[in-house]
Amino acid sequence: MDAARPGALTEGHAARLRAAGLRVTPQRLAVLGALTSLGGHRTADEVAVALRDGGGPIPRATLYHGLSSMANAGVLLVAETGPGVARYEIAVSWHHHLVCRGCGRVVDVPCVRGSRPCLDADLPGAVVDEAQVVFRGLCPPCATRRRG
Repeated sequence: MDAARPGALTEGHAARLRAAGLRVTPQRLAVLGALTSLGGHRTADEVAVALRDGGGPIPRATLYHGLSSMANAGVLLVAETGPGVARYEIAVSWHHHLVCRGCGRVVDVPCVRGSRPCLDADLPGAVVDEAQVVFRGLCPPCATRRRG
């Protein structure tokens, strides 16, 4: 994908949707475009504001359905960072998150195994396909400030 070529980003997003077995819709492309331009870990509200400010708002129900379907298909990752707050990001590799108690930043933490579920559940007969670990503490800049 050539990000310098107009439309390359949209073509890349369309290919990801197709590869995940999802229909390519203008709404899904808009959500992926907003998440790409925002970067990081974003709430549905932040995506909605970006879409509205960009002149392409979509109905709230459509946004939530799109985020959910793309997360279920593996196009997006969901970072459960606290009660009632889900943050979304473009799925690149499976990882966990650190939520900084100092600044609130959400930082990617590589998975030791590199793939899901990363942890083994001591639950005979269960099939676990995902385990999310949320670390809480200080991100590197906040930890450095505290030490200094």
